[in-house]
Amino acid sequence: MRRRFWIGIAAVALIAVGSVVAAVLVYLDDHRDFERVQRGEAMRAAHQMEAVAGLSVDQLASAAAFFKAEDDLSRHEFQVYARTLIRQGALSGAAYIPRVPASKRGRYERTHGIAILERFALLRFRRSGPRPDYFPITYVTAERERRRRALGYDLGQDPERVLYLRRARDSGRAASSPVISLLIGGRGINVFQPVYRDGAPIATRAQRRRALAGFAAGSFRIGDLAAAATEAVGDGDELRLQVAGDTVYGSGDSLDGGAAMPLRIADRTWTLTVKDPGGPSPSLPVALAAMGISLAALLGSLILAWGRTERMQELERQASQDALTGLGNRRRFERDLAAAMARSRRDRSTGALLMLDLDRFKQVNDSQGHPAGDRLIAEVAEVLRRRTRESDTLARLGGDEFAVILPRCSREEAVLAAEAIAREVRAHRSQAAPAAVTVSIGVAIFGEDPRTGVATVVSEADAAMYAAKDEGRDGVRVFDPAAVRQNASGQS
Repeated sequence: MRRRFWIGIAAVALIAVGSVVAAVLVYLDDHRDFERVQRGEAMRAAHQMEAVAGLSVDQLASAAAFFKAEDDLSRHEFQVYARTLIRQGALSGAAYIPRVPASKRGRYERTHGIAILERFALLRFRRSGPRPDYFPITYVTAERERRRRALGYDLGQDPERVLYLRRARDSGRAASSPVISLLIGGRGINVFQPVYRDGAPIATRAQRRRALAGFAAGSFRIGDLAAAATEAVGDGDELRLQVAGDTVYGSGDSLDGGAAMPLRIADRTWTLTVKDPGGPSPSLPVALAAMGISLAALLGSLILAWGRTERMQELERQASQDALTGLGNRRRFERDLAAAMARSRRDRSTGALLMLDLDRFKQVNDSQGHPAGDRLIAEVAEVLRRRTRESDTLARLGGDEFAVILPRCSREEAVLAAEAIAREVRAHRSQAAPAAVTVSIGVAIFGEDPRTGVATVVSEADAAMYAAKDEGRDGVRVFDPAAVRQNASGQS
């Protein structure tokens, strides 16, 4: 019973743990799906932003090739080309920045009708001695702010831009500034594409410096770049743009659990983080875990109730069973005899009670010891089991005394059954006893007189058993009421 009980408890624990594990696995699977979707959105947004910006950077490269072929651009020619650049990509402004050597400064000022630095309204930096080159912005065009121009503004003295002009000049590739204040308004980045003289060698850094003719420059507003990414994600998603570790767009707070994707604009790498604030729903895993735990709790309560019932039955069985032989004890015997006598009265049939006592059992205990006597009693119990019917009731009343209840049995059948038991016991050979074991059996019939009680039948069978012992043992005697009355009359 205890083994089955603990197996049931283990099954309950397995169900509870299994439901929790299943809920965790479902949640992790949902979380992986959510992260996969979120990463897909971040990847699409990054590709969209990178593609839009990359298209404009590629157009700057095309513009550089066009400017290379033109020795000198007129204002009208540049405006036509610049508006095309702005219209087709993400550029908010475009400019051509010529390289003006100091020796050609005067001619450049006369040709374009401007004064570089000294007589220009947007002058922001002082000259610090003679300079070999100037980089005036001759034309700046913005689709919505075309009237704002910074003609003659020398980028060569702008500390926010001059480093990236030089990087583009020396590398031969487009160079991006960090996020800065744009000349056309707002915050964003400048991308500078170097333009070299047509036919000039540019294999080395020194050659590229000598061949530099100017720059095709573009301006990207941060909001415009972010808009390209926003179009590729779902409503409600949070975005953040970072470059060099600094947040330039979106929330500056940490987007824990968001998907981060790198993207490249010119020679600078950005990080786009996308976070879906919804997250995976825990409702299904919680419901699964709750259902499993509830089922485990229900099964656990049923198993505990079953275990308590089994324990009570086990205690009851132990209270009514002989520990040595497994037969019923005296308490069980009296209950079973009363039930058998009640059935006999109800069915108007007869039954028999056999009282058995081993002959000379005390000698076995004295000569062989009590363990040998216990083995002999257990062996006799097995003999009784073999020689009785399933409907018969066996009991050990104590010591070497046994009882057999034979329901629906006549006097003659009871005598035959008793003699068969005596023969079987006599034929049994036991190592616990040095000689053959015999038994004295007394038989009492019940059911003939419905007024007869349990104590009377037991007394009659006991009297018959002692009569068998008095007559030499190893025999069967049937209780005879007439003989009892006769003996009583003689004694009187």
